[in-house]
Amino acid sequence: MSMMTFYMTPGSCSTGIHILLEELDETFAVTVVNLPSRDHFKPDFVAMNPKSTIPVLVCRDGQILTEVPAIAFWLARMHPRARLWPEAIELETRAIEMMAYVTGTIHGQGFARIFTAATFTDHEPALGDVIATGRQIVEKGFAVLDRALAEDGYALGPFSVVDPVLFYVEFWADKLKMTLPRRVASHYRLMLARPAVQRVLREEGYNPAALGLEI
Repeated sequence: MSMMTFYMTPGSCSTGIHILLEELDETFAVTVVNLPSRDHFKPDFVAMNPKSTIPVLVCRDGQILTEVPAIAFWLARMHPRARLWPEAIELETRAIEMMAYVTGTIHGQGFARIFTAATFTDHEPALGDVIATGRQIVEKGFAVLDRALAEDGYALGPFSVVDPVLFYVEFWADKLKMTLPRRVASHYRLMLARPAVQRVLREEGYNPAALGLEI
């Protein structure tokens, strides 16, 4: 049986999946996709993933998985003893809801405008407005999540696949010196304290001790 291959970019949304793989002590090969060099549009990558997105997880049987929530769900279901996917349907629904909101709205509509404003307008003078709109979407998104989170602890109570997904947008906010609401900030600090998260951050070129200081 061949090893899984993980296509990722350090510091991107793939960091959430990287954390899950580390938490599960999985063995996998890594292929770094250089987004500024447009590696995700090269023929070999497009042939594997026509969406030209990261992350991608190529499973041992050759199955190709894309989209953060889908990969997170698959990893959790493939490792039932880790208990990273909730059993109660109410919490299952909440997990899907939160991951969809993080990836689709906070990331897809908010941070995407901040990081790739030019993809939202071809009018250069409008770039500042696009970025400002992105920040508003992110701030509103974190406010929504703040009301959904418990006073302390992880997103669903016990640690689950939701937490690394929420972490990667918290991490982006930290890098941009954005202020996180109290409960979201508490969750971020809790995640930063996890050994697996620290290992992943170091592997991706970040110093965990320098994070979470100004949120």
